[in-house]
Amino acid sequence: MILRGIIGHKNAGKTTLTVALVAELASRGLRVSTLKRTHHALDLDTPGTDTHRHRMAGAAQVVLATDHRLALLEELSAPPSLDQLLTRLAPCDVVLAEGWKHGDHPRIEVWRPDIGQPPLARADPSILAVAAQGDPGVAQPVLDLDDVPAIADFLCSI
Repeated sequence: MILRGIIGHKNAGKTTLTVALVAELASRGLRVSTLKRTHHALDLDTPGTDTHRHRMAGAAQVVLATDHRLALLEELSAPPSLDQLLTRLAPCDVVLAEGWKHGDHPRIEVWRPDIGQPPLARADPSILAVAAQGDPGVAQPVLDLDDVPAIADFLCSI
């Protein structure tokens, strides 16, 4: 399993690129999993449902299973690390981790000039490349944000 990070400022296009990379890598016959980091508080459960009632009663974990999908809801005392989350994934070829800006995993940044923010890569030499529209003015390799196959090739080569 290889782990690759997709990072960038808000509204830079991280999710758009991640989705495109999943499709590209899957079309190459690779089994791909994703991890998504958000700082927003959210609850995927709905008050009044059986699973919500289980959680509110004090269940530490609730698994909702259908014939074709499952969801695990777990109460945490601290944010999970990327390494902890990786141990929960089924075997796969590639994991794309969207949103973990820091860490020692290989990361590429998504950058567009219209977001009005300088590239993170200018201040963080550990970012391996920038997938951009326009010239981000960085020392790292710059990949054409619109050339998803080339970005996939790069991610598989590092």
